[in-house]
Amino acid sequence: MSRTWTGPLRSAAALIVALLVSAAVARRHHLEVRDDFRRYILLSTFGFYAGGVLDVRVSHFRVDPGTEENMFGLSLDKTMSDSMNPYLDSHQDKCILTEPVAVQSNGPIVFFKMDLKQNVVHVSCSKDWQNIHLYKDRSGVPALRSKRQSFAEASDSKMVYMQRRRRAAYHVPESDDFAPGAAAIDGGSAATVCSKLTLPLEVKADDMFKYYSFNFAIYVATKQEEGLYNLYFHSCPNYAPNSLYELNFNVDIEEKNSGNYLSAGEMPLPALYFMMSVLFFLSGLFWVFILRKSKHPLFKIHYLMGVLVFLKSLSLMFHAINFHFIEVQGEHVEAWAILYYITHLLKGAVLIITIVLIGTGWTFIKHILADKDKKLFMIVIPLQVLANVAEIIIAESDEGDKEYGTWRNIFMLVDLLCCGAILFPVVWSIRHLQEAAGTDGKAAINLRKLKLFRQFYIMIVCYIYFTRIIVILLKITVAFQYAWLDEMFKEMATYVFFVLTGYKFRPVSQHPYFSLHGEDLDDDDDDGEVEILTQSGLSEGISKITNRSQPSANAASGTTMVESHEEERENLISKRESSHEYD
Repeated sequence: MSRTWTGPLRSAAALIVALLVSAAVARRHHLEVRDDFRRYILLSTFGFYAGGVLDVRVSHFRVDPGTEENMFGLSLDKTMSDSMNPYLDSHQDKCILTEPVAVQSNGPIVFFKMDLKQNVVHVSCSKDWQNIHLYKDRSGVPALRSKRQSFAEASDSKMVYMQRRRRAAYHVPESDDFAPGAAAIDGGSAATVCSKLTLPLEVKADDMFKYYSFNFAIYVATKQEEGLYNLYFHSCPNYAPNSLYELNFNVDIEEKNSGNYLSAGEMPLPALYFMMSVLFFLSGLFWVFILRKSKHPLFKIHYLMGVLVFLKSLSLMFHAINFHFIEVQGEHVEAWAILYYITHLLKGAVLIITIVLIGTGWTFIKHILADKDKKLFMIVIPLQVLANVAEIIIAESDEGDKEYGTWRNIFMLVDLLCCGAILFPVVWSIRHLQEAAGTDGKAAINLRKLKLFRQFYIMIVCYIYFTRIIVILLKITVAFQYAWLDEMFKEMATYVFFVLTGYKFRPVSQHPYFSLHGEDLDDDDDDGEVEILTQSGLSEGISKITNRSQPSANAASGTTMVESHEEERENLISKRESSHEYD
């Protein structure tokens, strides 16, 4: 590589790493919403076990003077799987906060409605929410309090509500059950305790705007309260036609499962990535052992396949370490994050290069790349790098980010293009072998290679469908605590694809796919059969015609053997040279 390209490549690599590091966040979310016109914003999705704590603080919510009558607020719903949210599906054109919570019947949900005139936040729960343990801040959560505090000190005004639904119909709370300044907003005998809660709304003003802030904490105390919690922010003015309200606020969210910052469905991931890393590393060592002990011709693609396996192992190892630090600290360690990003990008690039090279038949059926193969590389490799960058940003950025949806769409589009593009060279090789099978003297060899590349095409299609479609369907159907299964099946499918590819394209001369069986010959070859003498590039086209009428053990079995010893190859070449000299 010339020196003129070294500087730009280094700059591009540094820019990619800086972009990824700046986009990466941890399970301690800090989201800054600026100049946003969305109707609703997904702030967080997290699976809680019993003992989990959700701590939310909304600050610096900017409001123009004279617009205090607008409705803003949060909704917190609980589901058992990562499927589509039933509430958002039915409220695409209408703000859900404008409806009474009592009419919501698609599952447990809690509303936090901001009353900007009274400076309070009204809390109301649906009838499906059996238990809720809601506090003004995290200092009132029993799991986080100091053991030295007495129960009397802990049960003061910090605790807003801790009441089971089965008692709600028979108990009307006293004023001591709520925070100071709380008031009942719903009357009637059907009113529940949760629908009478209020949280204080802090307000600050300057010459131009008013800024509001409030916070709350939810403690998941029992197994009945476990689930996948989805927190949304709603801007009701943006649902009105020809009306856009500019949103500006900050959100700080901290989610923990008994000291673990990973969601319930992510807890097994560090161990899973570590075990898969060890498995790929051992498989890479076995591949190196095969290459070193092989007495058959080795091609450059074989070494590239070994490099790919070790890159995959390193990528999984750094991914496991990255998740471990998120688990114990709630945030990344920058050094390990950068190592993971670099190996992930390299692994993606080498994977696409390896698949395309094998698909084109490089070193297997030809030793040079055609112009269309080179053009395909110039298109696919940058697309694959872009897809990997988008995938990392999606995985490590906040769901509430305005650019999150854009990067997700980019990843889906580019990944689809890459998956379609890598099939083209395999199709080209199959077509080339089909044409060659009927035109040259290597019909039997070409038929065997044709069968091999057809199987490789099916392997790629199955790998793409499983890792892109089946895994996604699995993720949205299993329970929230089993969300890690989609990553396990994805990594296992990748491992199986690597193993099958290595097995079918291993360095052997007497290859089962290149040996000849009589039933695979065309009708035109009924008078004889081709006995493959060698698999090397020098004498690949040499064949021997044997009449079926002659008694032969090989003819009786219907199968020929491939003789590819170095001594026989040298004798064959020397005989050809001597015959040319005699002529």
